[in-house]
Amino acid sequence: MNDFTFQNPTKVLFGRNQLEHLPEELKNFGTRVLMVYGGGSIKRNGLYDKLMGLMTGAGLTVFELPGVEPNPRHTTVNKGVAICRENDVEVILAVGGGSTIDCAKGIAATTLSSSDNVWDLVEHKVSYTEALPIVTVVTIAATGSEMDTGAVISNMDLNIKSGIGSPICRPKVTFEDPELTFTVPAYQTACGSFDIMSHIFDVAYFSNQPQMDMLERIQEEVLKTVVKYAPVAIAEPDNYEARANLMWASSWALNDFLYCGVRQMTACHAMEHELSAYYDITHGLGLAILTPRWLAYILDENTAPKIRQFGVRVMGIEATDDVMSDARKAIDALADFCFKTLGLESHLSSLGIGEENFEKMAQAACRGGELYSFKNLKKEDIVNIYRMCL
Repeated sequence: MNDFTFQNPTKVLFGRNQLEHLPEELKNFGTRVLMVYGGGSIKRNGLYDKLMGLMTGAGLTVFELPGVEPNPRHTTVNKGVAICRENDVEVILAVGGGSTIDCAKGIAATTLSSSDNVWDLVEHKVSYTEALPIVTVVTIAATGSEMDTGAVISNMDLNIKSGIGSPICRPKVTFEDPELTFTVPAYQTACGSFDIMSHIFDVAYFSNQPQMDMLERIQEEVLKTVVKYAPVAIAEPDNYEARANLMWASSWALNDFLYCGVRQMTACHAMEHELSAYYDITHGLGLAILTPRWLAYILDENTAPKIRQFGVRVMGIEATDDVMSDARKAIDALADFCFKTLGLESHLSSLGIGEENFEKMAQAACRGGELYSFKNLKKEDIVNIYRMCL
């Protein structure tokens, strides 16, 4: 395995009553707060009023950036930068899921840079070495952005979904109350659940690089947690145990620990980012449609043993002496989980997506070269995988 350095300083307050500590945690960084949130669900479910009451009651001055998109736009990030600079904001509070938190990261880094446009940071035209501190209140189990260093931003003018990444962007404090996810609709719960799985698949599990058996087995246990509890959360939205397990699995799927010693490009994420850049689809849905087809496309004598291992250890298929057959059963079991158990749409054509942009999307996904992952992919391979998804 590769040498690695692991450090994750994010403080997590997990559970039903932890939000009472929000004012004191924010005050560790300042009293002028920008609250970043999405489409308004936090107002409908009462969370907005609760947070505002806690903050204003503690003497904090709160500014707001509502309306963050599911694939956060660079223009929205730039609006937040302007608010921060005009009002001397000292700390950012991101309330929501990965899109809101990623938007907050872009705001935090750009505000203290020499540019007023986050896209300059994405394109490496401007360096960023410091950022405003970020505190998060997580409302959906999905991306794990609350404990990681990256942020994905969409530029819909250019049909590009890219991002920034640095330890300076890692949130300082995260609040995780599973009860806040009770009102997440079944569709978003399903998409978020597969997003958790995809982070593990893409970043570490499906890899041709040697890694610690201990870490590999923990990856499998987190995957099994999603397989077990996602259907429960969909059927019983207010099941605390199911929501808590998914929430904690989400954070650990992308907080650096599970992929210590593995370095590779994230093939399915690269392909999906192009889908959502062009068609603005839900990230987890795109990943669910792509992943079984990707595994089927790359299946050969070299990849079959690991795919079979996943099927046996995670999906519960019975091992036989035929490794290739077992690997196919593993892929089928994953597809059934995505499209039958989770109830997600299985084809791009059902979303109104055709192949008119596949060549451009594939070229961008592999950056004109190859995607280095479990099995390397060239442009023509990516186009073929997109076509398999139609």
